[in-house]
Amino acid sequence: MSQINIKKLAAALGLSTSTVSRAFRNNSDINPLTKERILRMADELGYSPNLYASNLRESKSKTIAIIIPEFDNNFFSQAIKGIEQQARRNGYHTLIYVTEDDVKQEATFIRSLCNGRVEGVVMSASGEGLKHVHLNMLKERGIPLVFFDRCYEDVEATCVTGNDYESSYEATLHLIMNGCKRIAYLVVNKNVSIGKIRMQGYLDALKSAGLPCEDELIIECTNDKDEIYKSIKRSFEKMKPDGAFASVERLAMTTLRYCADVKLEIPSDFKLVCFSCLEIADMLNPPLSTIKQPAFEMGKRAAEILFEALCNKESVTEKQIILLRSTIIPRKSTAVVNN
Repeated sequence: MSQINIKKLAAALGLSTSTVSRAFRNNSDINPLTKERILRMADELGYSPNLYASNLRESKSKTIAIIIPEFDNNFFSQAIKGIEQQARRNGYHTLIYVTEDDVKQEATFIRSLCNGRVEGVVMSASGEGLKHVHLNMLKERGIPLVFFDRCYEDVEATCVTGNDYESSYEATLHLIMNGCKRIAYLVVNKNVSIGKIRMQGYLDALKSAGLPCEDELIIECTNDKDEIYKSIKRSFEKMKPDGAFASVERLAMTTLRYCADVKLEIPSDFKLVCFSCLEIADMLNPPLSTIKQPAFEMGKRAAEILFEALCNKESVTEKQIILLRSTIIPRKSTAVVNN
């Protein structure tokens, strides 16, 4: 059999090429039975449409970008699954970019995406700063943007995130109720939106319990594992905290390592809770108390909003914050020990 093309497929079905084309594009103006017949015949004849070429003819890439600050975090892998699920349902592909928490790298990615490579962007912000003019390029090119988890306050876009203030307040209060008096707050960047919000929840919980807020118990770390360990070691040796609230997962992992090295017993000597989507948190020694974010749902909802904007041909999304509720899961790392 000679190579099949859309014209030969249409002729075999006794249909027009435009009708066959609409079936492959999942258009709503085609009879479901007709669409099923077309797809079945295409499968029998071994025909696969070149959607990329036709998308180029229509100036559509059928691709969205996902921009995240890091890969080494279970939260982002789960959020990406939620975004990709919605992309597939809408017939889109995804491109993933990792900024390593570098705003300059983020700006470089945005500039490269404004050449028509993508139709929309779902992004978790890399840093803070004062102005993020590179994101104005998206608006100028008609490319809608939706933030998830982290956002920039000066950028007009919807942000889907967790109820970080309430969760941080409750996690800190959980440590206090279980006997902690000197609680450290571990953060990578306290100037990033979620870093500030989580820190405020921590501070307000201390205040409500009548505990002092000591600046030296707020331990700001880098992304480097060795530097994180040194910062924790230096601060813990000086301040002697009896508990810690880690704003991100990797800080908690390094804290567990440090406690094991110095024979600091958890939870009798020290208690630990952190934001984490780690599926094996209950298998650690000791099982780690976590604030579990709805990462998959966050990514899914952000993508839904993006595709709504694309469907409505909107170049920007409404400036609003959509909060999804996180869950505190107490485990042995914060348990009360009866002597």
